Amino acid sequence: MTIAHVPVLAAELIEALELSPGDTVIDATAGGGGHARLAAERIGPTGTLIGIDRDPTAAERFEELAGQAPCATRFIGATFVEGLRALRDEGVLADAVYFDLGASSMQIDARERGFSYSYDAPLDMRMDPAQQLDARTVVNEWDERRLAQIIRDYGEERYARQIARAIVRARAAAPIETTLALVEVIAAAQPAPARFAAGHPAKRTFQAIRIAVNDELGQLDTALPLAWQLLAANGRLAAISFHSLEDRRVKRFLADRATGCTCPPDLPVCVCGGEPEAELPRRRATFASPGELAANPRSASARLRSARKLEVGA
Repeated sequence: MTIAHVPVLAAELIEALELSPGDTVIDATAGGGGHARLAAERIGPTGTLIGIDRDPTAAERFEELAGQAPCATRFIGATFVEGLRALRDEGVLADAVYFDLGASSMQIDARERGFSYSYDAPLDMRMDPAQQLDARTVVNEWDERRLAQIIRDYGEERYARQIARAIVRARAAAPIETTLALVEVIAAAQPAPARFAAGHPAKRTFQAIRIAVNDELGQLDTALPLAWQLLAANGRLAAISFHSLEDRRVKRFLADRATGCTCPPDLPVCVCGGEPEAELPRRRATFASPGELAANPRSASARLRSARKLEVGA
């Protein structure tokens, strides 16, 4: 039996997308299908919903949704970069594109996939189980300097060097094969106050390894311009982020498109001729409501940003 998926910021996302009957909508991170189901209801029998995801489990969920959806559906089993690029090359124009970034609840809750530091499982963390690189390879084969860099840059972990050094020392005795074995190494590398502070001591390192395994930030940097190209005039782009590394990229991308003139501020008149490409309905991110936070604690770190594509030169 399929476990019900609880989408984060669902009402806020649907409001930001301003969907209408007949729209073409691209869900770039189909996942458990919670947002897609709501979008399908809004666009109705004349609309088209396209789902993209590299995870085979998401394909199964989307197939279930497609059997019940009131609109036309299509699924692309690929990374969102590959999927969006394929749609662009086909000449598809969308009225809305959205992302629900990071690992999905169904991935984290599948213990055997090794995404969580709360369960003992083989080190894996692959969103696409067919890809070669996995967490075990990163942990046991990457050199200390490279490990320290990803833990610092992708996990924003202050003890990155100490953790990387501890990993290299531990694996010299025996390969680190499981999530809990890695948790023990990470925790032991940190001073006691950090181990017992708020939050799990392995949270940031697990995030960093997962991002590296799946090239999440590189994918996002490439996917945002592709999604923008796919949008028709007045189309909407939205993204839900769960940590600052994602959110900063989304915020910067949308802000850049909402900025017209790029001339130096000391010039008396504009000489670049730049026009804004986007309108931002809100300058600040949207966060989960108190009610959603109480019902779904995983929504605590979620941030939604969106923009409308302007008809430049009209």
